[in-house]
Amino acid sequence: MLDADLKDQLKTYLERVTRPIEIVASVDDSAASIEMRALLADLVSVSDKITVTERRDDDQRKPSFALGSPGQAISLRFAGIPLGHEFTSLVLALLQVGGYPSKLATDVIEQIRNLDGDFSFETYFSLSCQNCPDVVQALNLMAVLNPRIRHTAIDGALFQAEVDQRQVMSVPMIFLNGENFGAGRMGAEEILARIDTGSAEREAGKLVSKAAYDVLIVGGGPAGAAAAIYAARKGIRTGIAAERFGGQVLDTMGIENFISVTETEGPKMVAALEQHVRHYDVDIMNLQRAEKLTPAGADGLVEVQLANGATLKSKTVILSTGARWRQMNVPGENEYRNKGVAYCPHCDGPLFKGKRVAVIGGGNSGVEAAIDLAGIVSHVTLIEFDSQLRADAVLQRKLYSLPNVRVIVSAQSTEVSGDGQRVNGLNYKDRGTGELHHVELEGIFVQIGLLPNSDWLRGTLELTPRGEIIVDERGQTSLPGVFAAGDVTTVPYKQIIIAMGEGSKAALSAFDHLIRHSAPETAKQAA
Repeated sequence: MLDADLKDQLKTYLERVTRPIEIVASVDDSAASIEMRALLADLVSVSDKITVTERRDDDQRKPSFALGSPGQAISLRFAGIPLGHEFTSLVLALLQVGGYPSKLATDVIEQIRNLDGDFSFETYFSLSCQNCPDVVQALNLMAVLNPRIRHTAIDGALFQAEVDQRQVMSVPMIFLNGENFGAGRMGAEEILARIDTGSAEREAGKLVSKAAYDVLIVGGGPAGAAAAIYAARKGIRTGIAAERFGGQVLDTMGIENFISVTETEGPKMVAALEQHVRHYDVDIMNLQRAEKLTPAGADGLVEVQLANGATLKSKTVILSTGARWRQMNVPGENEYRNKGVAYCPHCDGPLFKGKRVAVIGGGNSGVEAAIDLAGIVSHVTLIEFDSQLRADAVLQRKLYSLPNVRVIVSAQSTEVSGDGQRVNGLNYKDRGTGELHHVELEGIFVQIGLLPNSDWLRGTLELTPRGEIIVDERGQTSLPGVFAAGDVTTVPYKQIIIAMGEGSKAALSAFDHLIRHSAPETAKQAA
């Protein structure tokens, strides 16, 4: 099952285990059970602290296996074979069940342990989903830390009938005590914020008491991270408030154009970014959504009001709130979001195996999505508004070589149709003839670009009609002391490496602003 190099690495990791790990496997005679048993045999071969017991007559999903330790009340189970992106989740679960401490912040660990209530979580994942491991790992750890928390991680592609019955059309999809809890990437802190009543109020109380910053960065993507590093290196008081650290990069599957790094994945890059930021004295405030910006008053401090009611103050502010997926904005899109309408082909594609899907958008993202999906689904219809595709020629050649792909250009999507529970088609208008058409589908993947996250700034500073923050060559906005960087601005070419450069430049500009506006009056007069 596992190659020799991987087993050697696994053996090294499992040497950190301090207590026995008992694995109880629920199996039958299926090929998937045989594959899972081979994986578990490999685990036993690399650690003398792991034992496996098999059961065939229980009522658990098959194949699946539970992880536990003698004397520990742990309810943690994998339903399926956690390879691909979830292999790391398996390794971490083994370490934590085996007594190796988590690197999660101490206060978050205590918050998990002190949760009052019984929580039974189920998470549906796909092995190709880069967003799923965060959820699986967070809930696994919570199940290790608190005996009243149970978690089962389920490979949706392996349990297709169950996925259809529970109408799981997007991963990660989380159920709590049998009810839909949410979809999409979440970490332990975000899950806690949703189930721990009063946590938002407590967090707001902590934030209100913080002293004013020299530089406050709003947004934690590549631009925000670079700005934080450059500001902190100047020795000034630096804070960063982010709705989710990493931003859109967390949803990026492959990165092959970051100079000096031949190839990486978004989550790996974000982990490295956060580690680098934490190397400096930066006050990171995660899961914080900004709602209002107030220009500097008589005290010279700009104010940023957060969704939880807290207000942060700073001498300068750098806005790096990034962008989000652009929607079609047609009837039915919101109604069927996560019910057939999806935005991440890598994450959700496996759930549509053997089905008919559409991809909206003929740029690089749309064509790449169509090519990837063609290897999974029965048929792909790519729909482009323009009269021709805009993707690179090499991608178009590959697309047109696929037998199960149809390309429709000059088409305006007008409505997502469904049966009330899930998508069953898409209506579009031929822009040349005005004719209306209907395509029968089970899924729609929207890949039509990004929109800047600047709605909360309208009426406060100068924006373009598209919502981008207007900046000059120094990153200065229309408000003194307020700078901006990254995809939320008018800077062309929305790329990670460009965002980092713009964030660094904005931090240097903010530092220059501080020097020029904080010089003592006597020094100014002497000059």
